[in-house]
Amino acid sequence: MHPVERLLTPLGKLFRNRHADGSKSISHAPGLATENRITVTSPSFADGQEIPAKFCGRFIGDNISPALSWSPLPANAAHLLLIIEDLDSPGAVPRLHAVAEFPATMNGLDEGALTAEAKDITFLSGRRGPLVYAGPRPLPGHGSHHYRFHLYALDSHVDLDRVSGVEELPAAASGHVLASGVLTGTRES
Repeated sequence: MHPVERLLTPLGKLFRNRHADGSKSISHAPGLATENRITVTSPSFADGQEIPAKFCGRFIGDNISPALSWSPLPANAAHLLLIIEDLDSPGAVPRLHAVAEFPATMNGLDEGALTAEAKDITFLSGRRGPLVYAGPRPLPGHGSHHYRFHLYALDSHVDLDRVSGVEELPAAASGHVLASGVLTGTRES
């Protein structure tokens, strides 16, 4: 365990019973709702399994985004929207770890693809800059966290540069979501 993690462990234990309100997950936003499903997978971890350290954030791993693949998309899918969130963060709402849009012609994402330098991938701007991949790094002692990789197939482009915050994202995508899928990984410090 890294020395910084040892210092943070008492804080994690203090907040052990505090978790984000799952009903406030962006996946529950009406603008992103659809009954059509996509199967999202990763060669690095199975649905519901632990995310390997390599894909975790500072003090745990190398902060490399895992490779992702998905089942065939609807024929008229033009773009994909990927949202990664931590459902167990101790705040009021799940913490976002990335919000990215890219062409539906991409048949998957390679390991390490979610960086600011990525071609053909646009990231939503957050309070601290673009919401590029921030690997799992739960507060030490807080317990197991669930990280959801939400993928949405869209029939048109959502200009993330014109969306001023995540609160506006569902409205910007509303009426354009053709199918969705989710992959869940877990991680404990």
